[in-house]
Amino acid sequence: MAYRNKTYVAFASEDIGRYRLMEAWRDNEKIDFNFYDAHDLYISRDTSKPETIKKNLRSRLGNAKQVVLLGSKDAKRKGDDGVSFLAHEVEVIKELELPIVVANLDGDRKVDRAFIPNLLLDANYYTLSTSFQPKIIMYALDNYPAYFAGNISKGPHQYPASKYEELGL
Repeated sequence: MAYRNKTYVAFASEDIGRYRLMEAWRDNEKIDFNFYDAHDLYISRDTSKPETIKKNLRSRLGNAKQVVLLGSKDAKRKGDDGVSFLAHEVEVIKELELPIVVANLDGDRKVDRAFIPNLLLDANYYTLSTSFQPKIIMYALDNYPAYFAGNISKGPHQYPASKYEELGL
C-alpha cells in the first residue's frame, strides 16, 4: 500500500460547493489552511461505470491518512442509503479505520447526530465534530489522527469551547 499522507474529503453531491470552498481556502495564501487532497488521485470521468468509480474511491481512501466528512443532512441521508458513492465511501472508511473529522456545514461546534451517517453512529465509530471553519479544521487535521490512532475512545466527540477560544474563534 502507498504511503498514507492525503486527506480525503467526503461529501454529498449537494455539498460540492463547500468542498470547492475548502480548495479555495487551501489556495489562498492569506488563509492558513492546507491539505494534500486525495481527490487528486485516480480521477474518474463522469462516464465511468459505477464499479470503476468505486474502485477509484477505494484507491483514494487507501492513500488517505484522515477524512473530513462535510456534515449535513444530505451527507447523513446519502451516507446511509446503501447505494450512493458516499455510502460506499463510509463503508470503506470504516473498513480502513480512518480518523474522521466531521465539519458541520451549519457552523455548529458540537456533535450533530443529524449530520453523521448512522453507519458510523451505530458502529460507535470514533469521530470528531468541528465547525466548518479553516482554523479548527486545520487544527483537527494536524492533531486528531495521532490521537485517534492511540486512543480507545468510541463514538462522536467534539472540542471544548476553550479550544475555539484558544484558536481565536
